[in-house]
Formats: sequence, C-alpha cells, structure tokens
Amino acid sequence: MSTSKPSRTTGGLAILLPPSEGKATGGSSPKWSVGSGNFGRQLGPSRRAIVEHLNALNGGDSRLLGVSGAHLDRARDANSHLIGAPTRPAWQRYTGVVWDHLDPTTLSHSARVRAEESIIVFSGLLGLVGFTDRIPDYKLKMGASLPEIGKLSTWWRPMLSAALNSWLQHRVVIDLLAQEQRHAWLPDQNLHHRAVTFVNDTGRPVGHDAKAAKGLLVRHLLESKDAPEKALATWKHPQFTIDVS
Repeated sequence: MSTSKPSRTTGGLAILLPPSEGKATGGSSPKWSVGSGNFGRQLGPSRRAIVEHLNALNGGDSRLLGVSGAHLDRARDANSHLIGAPTRPAWQRYTGVVWDHLDPTTLSHSARVRAEESIIVFSGLLGLVGFTDRIPDYKLKMGASLPEIGKLSTWWRPMLSAALNSWLQHRVVIDLLAQEQRHAWLPDQNLHHRAVTFVNDTGRPVGHDAKAAKGLLVRHLLESKDAPEKALATWKHPQFTIDVS
C-alpha cells in the first residue's frame, strides 16, 4: 500500500472508526514521535502530555488498561517506551473483528486509495490516526481516566474537534464510532454527518455483536462506485440493518 495522506478534495468521503483492542506487535522504522502522522502537527503536544503521564505511571496498571497477566506486562512495556518505538501503518497495527472483516490486504487498488483518503481512527493515545499513519504498539482506551487529565474522551474533545472538523469540511461523514469515541468529538453543525447504528431483526440497536458487520460495511463503502449515501442504502447483511441519523 502507498502512504498517501488523506485527501482534502471537496466532495470526498470520510469514515470514522474506533481502534481495535488487539494490536499487532513489532514494527520497523521510522520510529514513532508525537508529531508523526497526518494529525501530528495539531495533536503532537497533546500526545506528548499523555506519554508523559503514562511514563509517570510506568505504563499504567490493570485498572487503567483493563488487562492483566501477560497482556498487562506487554501493555505496560509498550506504553513505557512510546517515543522512538518501532511503527506499523495503522491498517497493519490494528487487528480484531472490524479490521479482519474490512481485510485491507485484499482491497482493490481503487478501494485502497479511497481508504487512505477517507479513514480516520479515534485513539485514546493518539487522538486521530490516518489509515496509513505509522503508529506504535500501545494500550489506552478513549474512555480511560488518567490522574490530572481525567477521562480522555473529555480531555481530547476540544483539540480533537478543532483538528477533525476542519478536515471533514465538504465530505460525507460516515460515523461508525462507539459511544466512547463519540464523546471525544463535537461535530460542527454544518457537516454532512451520518451516524450509523446497527439494528437486529427485533429493531433493537446492537454494538459488539455487529463488529464483523461494521468491517463489511466499511469494505462495501470503499469498494462501491456509488456516492456514499447510495452505497449506504444498498448495503445488505443477513443479520443486521443500519439506522442512519
């Protein structure tokens, strides 16, 4: 895959995604710095503040990180050595059900280009991440609370909203975030914003169970030659429908 930056072309698509709990290990150069990636210039100082807090906490404990045993050991080690850590592109770093069903490695060339131009991931550590941004291994949920900072979603909201709303102008925004990430962003009222909720055959909204469907929907949006609104309307799944608000 290429490493082109997200496009700012008028009339484009934007797909907002949560990160995955699981992340691939390892990586290579370039090493990570707080100013890395498409949003590094705007969000670098905020990232540095979080890195410093994690260093003071030796990477965090089980309560902060939500894991234990060997998973906690790995998370603490990663969180304690972020500056200069080896990196992977975000599409390779993030694993899990959504990303497995999006299956970036098998996208057509045009869909890969569209992914690079449109996908933005919300991150407790990084704030905003582009599809090809090179990022380190880490463990930190947007809903976590750090001493002196408080809940990260609340703390991130003004910086993240300022950076993201500017980038989203004149795009059709497909919002596939969980509530944890939505709390970190205050959308401009003039955005073409479509928040998507997955609904089962009883008409009730579902979250975790629809992760695979979320990945398939993203893939459909990227591969479709239709406009985003029409692509949403034509998506089919045997178990879920979508509610767009």
